[in-house]
Formats: sequence, C-alpha cells, structure tokens
Amino acid sequence: MKLHKRREKNPHLQPTIIINFKMKMILLVAALIIAIILVIGIFIGHFISVTMEEQVGDRALSVAESVAHIPELAEAFGQDDPASIITPLVAPIQKATKAEFIVVGNTEEIRYSHPKADKIGMKMVGEDNEKALIHGESYVSKAAGSLGDSVRAKVPVYVDGKIVGVVSVGFLMNDIQSIIKSYTNQLWLVLINIAIAAVIGAILIASYIKKVLFGLEPEEIAHLFLQKETILQSTHEGIIAVNQHGIITMLNSAAQRLLFNQVIQPEQYEGMSIKDLAPAQQLLRFLHDETNRIDQEMMIGNTIVFANKVPIYFEDSLIGTVFTFRNKTEIDLLTKELTSVKQYTNALRAQTHEFSNKLYTILGLLQLGKKEEAIHYIKRESSLQKSWIRLLIKKISDPQVSGLLLGKLNQASELGIDIAIQEDSRLETLLSEKQREALLTAIGNLIDNAIDAVNQNPPADRKIAIYFTDIGNDIIFEIDDAGEGVPDRYVKLIFEQGFTLKEGEHGGFGLALTKQLIKGVNGELYLEEGDLGGASFVLSMPKEGRESDA
Repeated sequence: MKLHKRREKNPHLQPTIIINFKMKMILLVAALIIAIILVIGIFIGHFISVTMEEQVGDRALSVAESVAHIPELAEAFGQDDPASIITPLVAPIQKATKAEFIVVGNTEEIRYSHPKADKIGMKMVGEDNEKALIHGESYVSKAAGSLGDSVRAKVPVYVDGKIVGVVSVGFLMNDIQSIIKSYTNQLWLVLINIAIAAVIGAILIASYIKKVLFGLEPEEIAHLFLQKETILQSTHEGIIAVNQHGIITMLNSAAQRLLFNQVIQPEQYEGMSIKDLAPAQQLLRFLHDETNRIDQEMMIGNTIVFANKVPIYFEDSLIGTVFTFRNKTEIDLLTKELTSVKQYTNALRAQTHEFSNKLYTILGLLQLGKKEEAIHYIKRESSLQKSWIRLLIKKISDPQVSGLLLGKLNQASELGIDIAIQEDSRLETLLSEKQREALLTAIGNLIDNAIDAVNQNPPADRKIAIYFTDIGNDIIFEIDDAGEGVPDRYVKLIFEQGFTLKEGEHGGFGLALTKQLIKGVNGELYLEEGDLGGASFVLSMPKEGRESDA
C-alpha cells in the first residue's frame, strides 16, 4: 500500500490509502475463504452436536430396551425386595455401556436401582415417565434428573403383557458436550489450517496474475484497452489478428470494410477460422510461416493490397499472428500524385531553363550589336507563348487543365518534341472536383507516356497530337503519338495493374490508375491505332452523369 502523491504537495491533506490490484485480490479471496470457512465450521459444528445427541439418545434407547427385556428383571417385580435383585443385574450393564445411570422404577416411579444407593426407594425425578408407564411408549427425552441435565431413554417393562415398571438409561449433557467440544475443536483446527493454506494460495495466485498482467492495475488495463481499440479502429490500414490455431480474434473497421464492404459486429467474426474467410484465402500461405513478411502483394477480395505478417510470441511460444494490409490502389494514387507534382516541377524547370536559354540568346545578340535580330527573336518567342496561352484560354474554360497543358507544352518544347493541339478542340464544360482530379491525372499520365514513346525518335518524328471536345454528351480527350505503339499481344494487358513495357521495378500502375479514376466518374479509357503511327489513347467521361462510387 502507498500514500497518494497529493500528500507530498500539501502535508495538511489527509493521506489516501491506495490498495493495489494484488492486495485487493489477496484481501477479497481471503475474506471469501474466511467467510466460507466460518459458514462450514458453524454448520458442521451444529451438525456434529445434533448428530451426537441423536446417537447418544439411540444408544441409551438400545441399552434401555435390552435391560427391559431381561427376564430376571421382569420376575424381580413380583418379589418382596425387587431392588436387591435388580441392582446387581443393571450395575455391570451400566459399567459396560458407560451410561451415567440406569434407573429402574415401578409404576409408582419408585426406584429399584440407581448409581447412588441412597437414592434407591425414592421417587424418580424428571416427571417424564407417563408415556412409558401409561401409554407403553419407548422414547428419548432431555430433562434434569438427580444427577443433572441428561439425555435419557425410557422403555416400559412388561410382565404378562402388563406394564409393571420403567427402565431409564441416561448420559449426562456435560459429558456429551465435552465430546462435541473435542470434535468441534478438531474440526476448527483443520478448517483454520485449510484457511491458512488457502490464503497462501491466494497470495501465490494474485502474484501470478499480477505477473501475467505485466504488473498493470485493472484501471490501467481498461485504459490501455480503450486506447488500443481507438488506435485499431482509427488506423487506415486493415488489421487481422488470429491465434495459433488460425481463429480470428480481432478485425479492425478498415479490414471489415475491405473484406465485407461494411463494418460488422464482433460476434459475426470472432471464433471464425481464417480458412473460412473467403476474401482472405491468400493469407493462409503465410499463416504457419514463423518469419516476418513485409509488403507482400496479393488479392484480398477484389482489392490488390500490400500485406504484412508479424508473428506474436509469448515466452518463446507462438501464440498468434497479426496481418496488416494497405490498399495498393491508394498507394499508387499517392505515388502518382507525387509523380504529378514532380511533373509540374519538371515542367517549371523546363520552362525556366528554356527562358534562361532564350535570355542568354537575347543577351548574346545585344552584345554582338544585333539589335534587330534580338528584337525579332523576342517578338517571335513572345508570339509563340502568347499563341499557346491564347489557344488554351480560348479552347479550355478550366484554368487547372489549361495550366497542365501549358506546362506539358513547355516541357515538350525543351525536349524538342512537337505537341500539336488541333484547331477544332474545345472544353467549355464546368468540371466537378472529382472529374477535374481524374482528368488532370489522366492527361498528365497519357502525355508523359506519349513523350516517353517519341523521345527516342529522330527529331523530325517527335510528334504528339492532342484533340479534345465536349460537343456531345461526353468530354473526349485523344492523345496520339508517333512512337512504336503497343504490340498486339499486349493490347489486352496494357491497362492491368503491374504490367508495363518500360524498364524498371516501379512501373505498371500509371495506366491502371488512370483507367480506374476515369471509371470512377463513369468514363472510359481505351487504346486505338493512332494516325501518327504510334499509340492513340482516348478517354471519355459524361458531362453531367452521376459519379460512380468506385
């Protein structure tokens, strides 16, 4: 036990006693054991007392019946001095049975035998002989006699079917209580030893439980549990925990949404084997592998994920496994967004580099005294930039799409690639936020692919054509390049995630992501044979269609 820390800050405060979990367990178990021991002791003590009195009464009754049926004793009632015959008969019996007294009396309750000779001939004490002398009953009673309180048995004596007397056999209550006390003392001694052993056991159990709980108090465990649940349910990664037999013990909400498309109640999955969880079948091949698995790409349901596996050990024994997984599409989307930022940066760098070269060209012309050539060069470059800007402002109402295309024009110009926007192109439709995001990502990816496709061509063949329109019910973008195109055997694979015609380990998600985003706004992306001899990618999306939840 310890004093509350507030006492250290203010010595005038009364100390508050804090009992830790171990001490609480010891006190509660000890109190329970003591209460049980007391109840058992009182019950058994009472049972011993009642049983002992009944046994003594039965014993007295048996002795009394035996004495009453002695023929010589019955014949003695017809003699002139019955006491002289009866007393020698019962004295050995009393000694052998250890009875306190065996008294024989006639119908007038006059004693014919008694342990004390001076009591013979006197009237019997107790006034409880009527049922034997009048009704002929044999019974046991408790009463105060000449020797004190006793348990005694009364049996009538018959001669030729007529009651002639009564036999009374008794055991003193003091003797009975002494026997009961002896048995009770032994009982309480055993119970106390049991209680001591039980308290020691409670101390050992409490120490073991405290060790298993890592020394934590119940309040700390509850706090940690709530904290863990909050962390698990707020984590964006899906988490599945199973025990060593593959039985699911926990699914966080992210995993539930990925597996069942909704959050379900714990009783719907707790106790289920991961083998019965159809969307997670690919996790089974890692279940009995005791090594860690990091970023394993697999299918969970209809979603491609990066899965991680971490085994759980307790005292060097495997007790379970935790699987975590992240949606690969979300990671690809984030990667693509970062790539888009890099593209914008490269476009700005290209534009800066191009204008830096042009400034040095102008500076050189001025230093050489070629003023007219410098003016002509400035007008020509200014006219080109203005024509691009006028073209984009005139053709496209969305400034973000215009900005992206302007950046790509400058990037291509630096690389010596000719990008032509067809004259009849136009995009005046107002875009929703989701449509704009999908369109910007798609245009950026497709133009980058086109630039990569023509970048290795001879300078005269580095051509890209862009056409867009919203004349009908759909917004259509077509990006045509003069590259090598896509071989026929790969046409069906080009939009699958992980497939790429480029060298390197990190490709294969740009077109798949683009198609997924376009599909998310009810659009389509497909590949055609281009007029320039290479690939031609065409995307379309409805102008006013309801957006998909995909």
